Amino acid sequence: MTEMVRKITLSRAVRIMQNLFPEEYNFYPRSWILPDEFQLFVAQVQMVKDGDPSWKPTFIVKPDGGCQGDGIYLIKDPSDIRLTGTLQSRPAVVQEYICKPLLIDKLKFDIRLYVLLKSLDPLEIYIAKDGLSRFCTEPYQEPSPKNLHHIFMHLTNYSLNVHSSNFVHSDSANTGSKRTFSSILCRLSSKGVDIKKVWSDIISLVIKTVIALTPELKVFYQSDIPTGRPGPTCFQILGFDILLMKNLKPMLLEVNANPSMRIEHEHELSPGVFENVPSLVDEEVKVAVIRDTLRLMDPLKKKRENHPSRCGFH
Repeated sequence: MTEMVRKITLSRAVRIMQNLFPEEYNFYPRSWILPDEFQLFVAQVQMVKDGDPSWKPTFIVKPDGGCQGDGIYLIKDPSDIRLTGTLQSRPAVVQEYICKPLLIDKLKFDIRLYVLLKSLDPLEIYIAKDGLSRFCTEPYQEPSPKNLHHIFMHLTNYSLNVHSSNFVHSDSANTGSKRTFSSILCRLSSKGVDIKKVWSDIISLVIKTVIALTPELKVFYQSDIPTGRPGPTCFQILGFDILLMKNLKPMLLEVNANPSMRIEHEHELSPGVFENVPSLVDEEVKVAVIRDTLRLMDPLKKKRENHPSRCGFH
């Protein structure tokens, strides 16, 4: 699974489906794999620019094996010296940057949703009913040569923004730099947004992404666990990172094979001295994910008529 959701493998799997079903898979930004497709990237960008001189794109470069925002940067042009320098050292995916994200409190944010892949055959997926919204810590402006390097404005990664002096640790689900996704939906609903439509679009995105990954996953799986072999099967909790555009269309940023399940954050008491402080927002979302995963995966299938409970998954 870790191999399947690396940036290059995911891009490849989604692109195969985009070629077959372009209307169904339009939730993933245009992407190129570097260094293999560098010439193709340069040529395609030039071709679109020739057809539409007003097109002023920005691109985001993500190292293949990177995590927590490591090594990500923005460029305006394929000839950017940083890009040609990176090409030799580490493979990467370069994507068209989404310039018109939905903003809340003038800040860009993304959504981390937890998805339980319970079984491949038959394919069974559960999507947690709540997730985390991780906020940038600098008011958003559309990319320009002046602000391209402002990571706290453009990159939503928690592990980057937590180092910003503007980061707000909060005990409330609807304030601060990390909030529950349900609190964002409540806020949108109060402004008249059809949040049922937002949810159904997100669920559709998750299902289609998993379908794109399934054929290759099945090959790996069957080589390790032959059909009919008794005993436990495998499951995986995936972390889907999704961005809502201004028009409320969800876009897939990436998928994490091993999303963090920490429910506390480090607080610096004095230089170099840290303590772990419980994070109520993380706890609210992640405890439910782990609890309900164990309930869904219970190999003994205990009868629970005596203990009815609400499950936190769709």
